[in-house]
Amino acid sequence: MFALAALPLAGQTPPEVKFDTPEVRVTEVTTPPGQKSALHEHAMNRVMIYLDDGHMTLTHPDGKVDDVRFRAGEVRWSPAGGQHTSENTGATPYRIVELELKNGPGALPANPLDPVKVDPKRYKVEFENPQVRVLRARYGPHDAGVLHEHILNRVTVFLTDQHMKITTPDGKVQESNGKAGEIRLGAAAKHREENLSAAPFEVIAVELKR
Repeated sequence: MFALAALPLAGQTPPEVKFDTPEVRVTEVTTPPGQKSALHEHAMNRVMIYLDDGHMTLTHPDGKVDDVRFRAGEVRWSPAGGQHTSENTGATPYRIVELELKNGPGALPANPLDPVKVDPKRYKVEFENPQVRVLRARYGPHDAGVLHEHILNRVTVFLTDQHMKITTPDGKVQESNGKAGEIRLGAAAKHREENLSAAPFEVIAVELKR
């Protein structure tokens, strides 16, 4: 099952555009209980990252209704699709980060320091297709990872607060802080990361193939 996010009716707050690049358009949609979208369709494939638990119904022009439930931290693939309306049929608002993919089919270059290969304890593949590879990284409290390399541009979404130490191969060290729900664009990088917090850290990274 794949989920499609609501578009606002006239007079309602539109989706917040976080980034818009030649490869991807990233928006965050907040939908209060009972909000129903106008009839719309999605022309591009998307990656959906759910920041909250939610319950949505999708209604198609032929009357077919899809019941969609999701949990905070879930990631799903949403292919380009036909017309529908969507409604928050739950009791609480939810936030969804949507990545509309402008990049065409691509490849994942060979990488001896691929984080999934060199640090499988912390980096897992959620799913992969010709446009993206989606990773979930989890660091325990005061947990230090191993040297790894990101080759592709990527969108990262923090599922928890972040306080990390980042060390590059030349010995340079910097600290990085972020809040749960924060979204960042990342480029090619080679580094080692250490969680400086007493709480676990979890992030979703969507690698954009080219």
